Amino acid sequence: MDENVIFSKPIAPQKPQSQGGPQGDLGGTQTGAIQPVASQPKPAAQTPQPVGPYQPVQSATPPPPQVPPQVVGSESPLPPPPSSLPFGRVLKILGIALALVVVLFLIVRFVFPFFSKKEKTEPVTLTYWGLFEEKRVMDTIITDFQRENPTITVNYVRKDVKQYRQSLVTQIENGTGPDIYRFHNSWVGMMRSFLSPLTTGVIDPQEFKANYYPVIQQDLTRNGALYGMPLQIDTLALFVNTDLFDAGGNTVPKTWDEFIRVAKDRLVKDEDGRIRTAGAALGTYDNITHASDIIGLLMAQNGTNFSEFSKTTSNASQALEFYTAFAKNEGSVWDQTLDPSLVAFSKGNLAMFFGYSWDIFQIKALNPELKFSTHTVPNLPGRKMALASYWVEGVSSKSKHQPEAMLFMQYLAKKETLQKLYSETAKTRLFGQLYPRKDLAATLKNNQLIYPFMEQAEYASSSYFASDTYDNGINEQMNAYLGNAVRSQFDNTSTDTALETLAQGVNQVLTKYGR
Repeated sequence: MDENVIFSKPIAPQKPQSQGGPQGDLGGTQTGAIQPVASQPKPAAQTPQPVGPYQPVQSATPPPPQVPPQVVGSESPLPPPPSSLPFGRVLKILGIALALVVVLFLIVRFVFPFFSKKEKTEPVTLTYWGLFEEKRVMDTIITDFQRENPTITVNYVRKDVKQYRQSLVTQIENGTGPDIYRFHNSWVGMMRSFLSPLTTGVIDPQEFKANYYPVIQQDLTRNGALYGMPLQIDTLALFVNTDLFDAGGNTVPKTWDEFIRVAKDRLVKDEDGRIRTAGAALGTYDNITHASDIIGLLMAQNGTNFSEFSKTTSNASQALEFYTAFAKNEGSVWDQTLDPSLVAFSKGNLAMFFGYSWDIFQIKALNPELKFSTHTVPNLPGRKMALASYWVEGVSSKSKHQPEAMLFMQYLAKKETLQKLYSETAKTRLFGQLYPRKDLAATLKNNQLIYPFMEQAEYASSSYFASDTYDNGINEQMNAYLGNAVRSQFDNTSTDTALETLAQGVNQVLTKYGR
């Protein structure tokens, strides 16, 4: 029933008209409704309308459904109801889906591997400039890296330290420099524009802080960024001629007061007053190996701030006066007529010498029979301090292969790499590069010839007065001013005047090259 129909009061049936007699039940149709005249044509079939007053009466029994004929004995069910979507539309959707699947398969199967393969197999060559290690040694280290990274080739080139920095800067500026290169720890400010900060993937900051010596952390960090990774460390130590000490019954000095007494005790002069055996090599500048480093050590121990030199000139003045006294006064134990201190020590003509671990190789080469030992440097009471000087590996800011260079730096920083580098270098000489990591120091503890250098690294500092860098920059220019200050002490120039001139020169150099 139409839900819009409202129930109303029934209408009374009408009486039949006179033109037609009453009609009976025709095929089950209800009576009481006016029927159309039989002679009129039958209207076309229409959708059945609701039965009601004055509506054509429909058959009470609906016609039987039209069932298609079936084969006798067939068990086939009736066909399912038609789909809600037209069959053509379904085929179209399925075709689109199938096409998308095919396209996706082709992309994954052929396109992605093409780009991935191109990225993985494109070769990269890194140029690595070193200074002291032979190519044979470094290639052993590099081979392991290339085995793990077959698309990266590292070409190691050993350079001569003399004129090295000038050549390095020139080629980097011209775009022909190395991707990775070695530099001195005091060069960070001078070379900063040519160095890329190392990514955190090279070494975890917490690991660096926990395992590397404080002086390394201080030297190589600027504004929280790390600018290099050392493969070694070295410190200035005291070399002692054991035959001379045994002959005099002397013990190794631990303080500077003890050092003065031993130096005077080991001094031997001939009948003309000329020094034959020097007690210690201090006081002059031009014939003392590492003179600038020794003075830097004394200044550091006396509280000199090298980055703000003019604020601590009085500390530096006291250190300079103490140094020159070993060759200036009547009881001097050294003078300007003697051989260079390393040569004098190698000949057995010097009781105490200050040097770095690499000086051992030279001394052994000059006199394999010399008996000597190495020790930590003397200190002022209550002020334990040593001096570090070492070389560092860095990534050029102009390198076109920064990710690959950083990956190689990460490899160099591994403990296993440092240990292998030490063992490889030790195959051809007395010992390898001294470890820059504190957690490897104990492995060298049984070697009393080199362990003192490692022992001091924990409380070492550094200075710009570094010798033998041949940088024609911050070190050599600083040392030139320092040498003039020392020489002036033998020309009756006051120490205060000498230090004033030195402070002016230091400030000029720092302004020029950065801090």
